[in-house]
Amino acid sequence: MNLKAKKRMAAAVPRVHFKKGDTVIVLSGEDKRKTGKVLQVLPGSGRALVEGIRMVKKHMRKTQDNPKGGIVEKEAPLPVCKLRLFDPAHKAAGKTA
Repeated sequence: MNLKAKKRMAAAVPRVHFKKGDTVIVLSGEDKRKTGKVLQVLPGSGRALVEGIRMVKKHMRKTQDNPKGGIVEKEAPLPVCKLRLFDPAHKAAGKTA
């Protein structure tokens, strides 16, 4: 991959202005105005996992570890453009560079 292609790919992925453990607020979508703690940041895809936000149901197959199987609720990645750092002291979303 040449230099121009690398720059083009870097420009397509949004910058992440928070890290694991930060408190964020959701700006749009089904979970608008909800806050949660960042569990994992996926900078390559521009997404983040937030505790208790964008819960999806995953159907688990029966295995030796999980002999019963069933339906499990877990967090799904959320685009970072829909998240903003949240300051619990001021109860407001902060601006980032």
